[in-house]
Amino acid sequence: MNKSSFFILGQHAVIEALRNPKRKVLRVFLTEESKKNIHRKSPNKDLLKEVKVYFKTKKELDKYSNKENLLHQGYVAEIEHLEKPILKEFIKDKKDLTFVCLDGVTDPRNIGSLIRSAASFNIDGLIIKERNFPSESKLMYKAASGAIEYMKIFEVANINSTLKNLKEKNFWVYGFDGNGKKCFTDIEWKGNNILLFGSEGSGMHQHTSKYADFLVKIDMDKKIESLNISNSAAIVFHHLSYIKKRVD
Repeated sequence: MNKSSFFILGQHAVIEALRNPKRKVLRVFLTEESKKNIHRKSPNKDLLKEVKVYFKTKKELDKYSNKENLLHQGYVAEIEHLEKPILKEFIKDKKDLTFVCLDGVTDPRNIGSLIRSAASFNIDGLIIKERNFPSESKLMYKAASGAIEYMKIFEVANINSTLKNLKEKNFWVYGFDGNGKKCFTDIEWKGNNILLFGSEGSGMHQHTSKYADFLVKIDMDKKIESLNISNSAAIVFHHLSYIKKRVD
């Protein structure tokens, strides 16, 4: 497991990292006000009990965020990577799983926002190419607003071979494409499903799209060419969550 440490910032990202018993938080840098806020948000548990805490002014904390031009909100933490989940182990003896798979999506803000939506609507995990996952990005953690602590992220060496293997294990692959013939809301969404999204610019790679069992689209006003990928994904995740609740 990768034990290297890195910095994250922002109120929700830092507080949720402190709340996650599986996350090793090495140090936190706080203003006096942000420390009080942590205690207000978790009055029944001292989240800072076993963590080295350093008090800084907002100006002193700016050095951790100036490069990315992000707002730290008085919260900075040095953390270690979580243990990486193994996809083939996770799917054993489970059914009715829904994964989102990203093909060629690399923007940290989009990935972070998508993770936040996926966690909000109970998507079972994110599949992403290891090389494309910005695992130490402050921007991604800030955009995810703490949701990374609750999402299974499966970093794989090859998207195509991963899709092939999952298809052999009774997963259906739905590729989201503006040229899809069917609207995604017309699908029954039963069994194990993979929601495959390509990059905003070029979409799914041609070879990867061949692994999709169906190409589906989001019906929208023809005047608008496309949606941001994180917005598109949120619409889909919410619909699937709504369908599942109706069935349950």
